[in-house]
Amino acid sequence: MNTHQLKQREVIDQIEKQIQDKSLSASTVESVADFDNDSRTCLTSVHFPSLPLKQQIIQTIQQPLREQFPHLYYYPDESLHMTIKNIRVINDPPHFSNDDVTIVKNVFEDVIPKHHTFKVYFYRLLVFPASLSLIGTTDPELGAMIFDLDKTLNARGVPDDKIYINKQYFFSNMTLIRFTKPLDLSFQEEVMNLSSQLHFDPYVVDSVSLVRGNATLSKKSIIQTWKLNTT
Repeated sequence: MNTHQLKQREVIDQIEKQIQDKSLSASTVESVADFDNDSRTCLTSVHFPSLPLKQQIIQTIQQPLREQFPHLYYYPDESLHMTIKNIRVINDPPHFSNDDVTIVKNVFEDVIPKHHTFKVYFYRLLVFPASLSLIGTTDPELGAMIFDLDKTLNARGVPDDKIYINKQYFFSNMTLIRFTKPLDLSFQEEVMNLSSQLHFDPYVVDSVSLVRGNATLSKKSIIQTWKLNTT
């Protein structure tokens, strides 16, 4: 593990402590009764994982939890995604216009192809106030791409409106489950058990998709997808 990954882990540990202390300062998505028909919309960029990775997530994490906690909202395989770079947080009405989408698309068209593929090293599960995520450290390329996008989006007048706990060390976050009500200790214990048994091979992120949709991307529009540089 290199210095960059150690710094990412420090940020992740800081987020966990804030969650435990009920003092989380970063933006989160509030629960709704029906996530599939959630009318709130965000503008964000994501990577849609490969079929083998999705299958591993479903078999080793979602299915065991579903057997014990069937009432939770489990992301279907077509909605699973890694957040790359938020642009506008979820809201109804949306915090962005069609003109904003055009500007952001042009920014991504210019920036994304200049950046390279990078690896994600998934290593733990993290329970947020209203969701469960698979968390991974990454190569430094993710941060370089986010900084480049931030700089260009700010210059074009469509800055990211999400609140972050740290703006230097970004990591990979895949939301797998959303909660519709508070959970008891048995859920936390089972998550800790599953987390201790995780083993994922390093995963290569090779594309970035600009999307608009609701929190679970059960309703989504893929604006465009770009391949990352491999040379």
